[in-house]
Amino acid sequence: MPEPIRVRGSVVVPDAELVWRFSRSSGPGGQHVNTSDTQVELRYDLAASAALPEVWKERALERLAGRLVDGRVLVVRASEHRSQWRNREVAAARLASLLGEATAPPPKARRATKPSRGMVERRLFNKRHRAELKQGRRAPRGGE
Repeated sequence: MPEPIRVRGSVVVPDAELVWRFSRSSGPGGQHVNTSDTQVELRYDLAASAALPEVWKERALERLAGRLVDGRVLVVRASEHRSQWRNREVAAARLASLLGEATAPPPKARRATKPSRGMVERRLFNKRHRAELKQGRRAPRGGE
């Protein structure tokens, strides 16, 4: 692969930690599809990786727990294209995206705030105004 799989910042997954497998792909391709191994399966042993900092690795293992095989290996498949090369690029991009999202720091906790006094007053004023408008559209009650 010409492009290394960049997780975030300067962290890159080395090619030695990736396992590529190729198989016949279903879908368009005609006779070509029966003879070419265009489907790509990219396996990355997340738990044994030395490329990721320990904190990122723990975060990724926790967030990707449902996708991991045997609780440690992340598998990405690609078979959209008729070319093995393009499927390799797609699989690498998916792996990079997954790892980038999984290693991202947790979002900041939301600080509870309350609306300003002016905002509360404006809301109540608009509410009263709207009620008066609607009241004026009603037909008068009684037998007048």
